[in-house]
Amino acid sequence: MMIHMCFEKMEGNGKSLERVVSLKALQLGNSFSCKICVIGFLCGVCLTSLFLAALTSFASFQFSPNSTSTSYFINAFTGRECDSKPQAVERMVISQNLMEVQVNNPVNSIYSAWSTMLNKSNTGEEMFSQSTLTDGSKVPRPPHLDNCKLTREANQILDKRTEDGKLPPWTMWKGFLNNYPLSKKDEKQGYNGHQAISKGAYPPWIKGSDEENYPLTREAQRDIWVHQHPVNCRDPNVKFLVTDWETIPGFGMGAQFAGMSGLLAIAINENRVLVTNYYNRADHDGCKGASRSSWSCYFFPETSRECRERAFELLNEKGALASGVIRVKENYTTKHIWTGPVPRVWGSPWSYMQPTTEVNGTLIGYHRRMDWRWWRAQALRYLMRFQTEYTCGLLNVARHSAFGWEAAELAHSMRISEYFEENMIDSRSAIEEYVWSNHEPWTPRPLLSVHVRMGDKACEMKVVQFEEYMRLANRIRNRFPYLNRIWLSTEMQEVIDKTKLYTNWNFYYSNVRRQVGNLTMAVYEASLGRETSTNYPLVNFLMATEADFFIGALGSTWCYLIDGMRNTGGKVMAGYLSVNKDRFW
Repeated sequence: MMIHMCFEKMEGNGKSLERVVSLKALQLGNSFSCKICVIGFLCGVCLTSLFLAALTSFASFQFSPNSTSTSYFINAFTGRECDSKPQAVERMVISQNLMEVQVNNPVNSIYSAWSTMLNKSNTGEEMFSQSTLTDGSKVPRPPHLDNCKLTREANQILDKRTEDGKLPPWTMWKGFLNNYPLSKKDEKQGYNGHQAISKGAYPPWIKGSDEENYPLTREAQRDIWVHQHPVNCRDPNVKFLVTDWETIPGFGMGAQFAGMSGLLAIAINENRVLVTNYYNRADHDGCKGASRSSWSCYFFPETSRECRERAFELLNEKGALASGVIRVKENYTTKHIWTGPVPRVWGSPWSYMQPTTEVNGTLIGYHRRMDWRWWRAQALRYLMRFQTEYTCGLLNVARHSAFGWEAAELAHSMRISEYFEENMIDSRSAIEEYVWSNHEPWTPRPLLSVHVRMGDKACEMKVVQFEEYMRLANRIRNRFPYLNRIWLSTEMQEVIDKTKLYTNWNFYYSNVRRQVGNLTMAVYEASLGRETSTNYPLVNFLMATEADFFIGALGSTWCYLIDGMRNTGGKVMAGYLSVNKDRFW
């Protein structure tokens, strides 16, 4: 999967060429012969610019410096089952024609070095090693990438009870700060950094304050985790609900997430620990070992390893099902799973949710399914609380393909700054290792996420054309004029084609084969293959939850769930503009 940043304006190409001119001119000497070469080079660039401008008036060429490592991103992200390579190669050729003069560009050297590291391992520490560039200088740390191995190790500490059965160290300290080795002097003075008191603390996967999330989000997330992680899973009083993820043909990922939210509600209402079993979306070669066909390929398991082992033991015990100590999905009706009672452990916090969603120009206050809107947001936030190395690696590839060139420009501008010191403090210093260990990867901001759902959704709701989404995008931009980036996700090729009409926006989108015509989603996903049809929408989903603003269609379950994840991720005050005029969901 390849993420393209679309620079539709000729102005953008001009700036890039101007950058090339400056760099080339600096590399050439001051001799007379060199000056002649410089003049010739500049004339060539000018002629090339005029030629490209002429071409642009007849066809919309895309300038995408991120295409430098196209073949890598196809293999790493698109999956073995996707046949979108010809389209990617075509775009790479166009980009290479524009990039040919930038072979010795130091920005390109940094970007290529990061691409090489990412090619070796998109989740390991090699991306942050101190390699050298062709000029002998060190490769800057990639600000847009995550050290997935270290992040997973830090999160494992926060997702497991201590040896004495207490809650994880959910204190104000994040990342690896709890691991900082104390000096002898600190120990003598009685300081003990390991006396973490978690009682009353809230889970660290919730961003922002109570006012920046749905009501009682932090409290609900803590209580769900405690419910799903009993101190003793072999206690006779601990009961279980073991279930596969929904596998009905035609059910998309959004429907699967919504269905599991209903099963988690049943588990909490009946005081059972939910244990998920087969997940068909993870039944592919990208998910290795025990994580194959399991939710744990993409996110941390919904319960502890001890509880999973005990639940599967009980499944094989005679009489366990009859006694009710364990239940399965077949014990419940479809209506109970999808529209059953929402847990009332926290009262009715949905009754005082503030209106932050706009439909047809009106803020929506209360509606008949507010309880399910609040609960599904809580359930999905819990299930997706921590990413695995695999998911983190997918996001690394996506971020590098989308933002890698801009990140390289930032790194290079820092290197040529008058404040840069070649012998600067090693990035593996104590403050980098411990205090800055929790900072998220860099993303160019502000970023607007737009999810355009069309195709077979017309059988459920009135679909809206891309022009209406962009009308709402321009509304946001009128309020925030510095907004000019859109992360676009859609299954329709016609939407991607229309981005060429909006030259004052920069678009990022997945380079995956899209629908032409109205195929059903099931047929379309089958044509992509299971790995690709799971990985690329999941990355788009997570990027949408992290974006600053969001536009979608609340009639789409996918948009509905993105909205819930944003409203439990510190984004509730960003609001949500829906294109739907006839329904909410």
